Amino acid sequence: MAHMKNYTPPVGDEIILMKMGEMVLKGLNRHHFEDRLMSNARRRLQRYGKFRIYSRQSITYVEPQSLDCDMDGAFETLKNLFGVVGLSRAKACDKTPEAILETAKTYLYDDLMEAETFKVESKRSDKSFPMSSIQLSQFVGGELDEAFEHLRADMHTPDVVVHVEVRDFAAYVHANTTPGAGGLPVGVGGRAVSLLSGGIDSPVASWMMAKRGLALEMVHFFSYPYTSPEAKDKVLELARLITPWCGRMTVHVVPFTEIQEELRRSCPESLFTLLMRRFMMRISEQVALRVGAHALVTGESLGQVASQTMEAMGVTNAVCTLPVFRPVIGMDKEEIIRIARKINTFETSILPYEDCCTVFTPRHPKTRPSMEEILEAESNLDMDALIQRAMDGIERVTVEWE
Repeated sequence: MAHMKNYTPPVGDEIILMKMGEMVLKGLNRHHFEDRLMSNARRRLQRYGKFRIYSRQSITYVEPQSLDCDMDGAFETLKNLFGVVGLSRAKACDKTPEAILETAKTYLYDDLMEAETFKVESKRSDKSFPMSSIQLSQFVGGELDEAFEHLRADMHTPDVVVHVEVRDFAAYVHANTTPGAGGLPVGVGGRAVSLLSGGIDSPVASWMMAKRGLALEMVHFFSYPYTSPEAKDKVLELARLITPWCGRMTVHVVPFTEIQEELRRSCPESLFTLLMRRFMMRISEQVALRVGAHALVTGESLGQVASQTMEAMGVTNAVCTLPVFRPVIGMDKEEIIRIARKINTFETSILPYEDCCTVFTPRHPKTRPSMEEILEAESNLDMDALIQRAMDGIERVTVEWE
């Protein structure tokens, strides 16, 4: 059995190191991105104990302030924190070659015992440290090779990489870095309202825009009794499933039955979906203005359904003054499904509960409408009154990660 010479591993406290991604390329406003990242991290970690969080040299440090901090839970939730490209559980030690070596032997004992090959990568941010990065890697690697009889060095595809980082306050030792969520911290891009149906595309679109730094509010259109309470619960579950990345959010559930029934009574069936989408965009924009949001987000993909042709989207866009973001517009279904599986929304999205868009689908929808025929159809409707009653009946539901 592989063993390390004359060694019994102790148990020690840890910290978490989070590496920023594209934020490091920001200029004078970089501190704004870092502050938002730290604020989001603090909010996420409240349930796991008391932590000190601060940023230095493109690294955000998460230090537990008591022994009862849940490091496992903290690490798992930070893996979904937008703005972080990689994170590691690490051990701090004195900035001496001897302390670094001893920490590598003890803290990474299990990783080194399970591996067959290894290498050491060092980064010396503190230029007063007496060794260069290459010299430090050679020293630590040589000593570990002597101490662990079963290990052999592999510079190309090692089982474990021993990372040594010599920074301002201490040296840090950790093993392989875990990939983070990437993107930008939620909130740095402002606030938007996302139209959330019960399908596959809209949760993916919401997640993608949150990854670009948008804080989101959701709007869902509910047509009881044509759609069931289970259909509404399904949408609320979809919203909850993306909160590990997006954070706590409000879902604005809009009563849509009266509008759809009035459209069926008063308008040509072939235009029904387009007229319905125009109502949705108008109402969503009013919700956005009410909550201080400055954009709308939809899950439309070009050519996927009749209401998502270029001409049809032009007709629905025409009622908006706010920008409309469509992050999945150029993606095919398999690409969207791949992300849906990654963020754990796919299985919920395919549950067999119909939403308001599918219940009232016309037999022969218009795919290339003219604005003239759309406006003529709408002239038969009391638009303002219908929209106001829908706005007055909105139910607000707060969802959060459990």
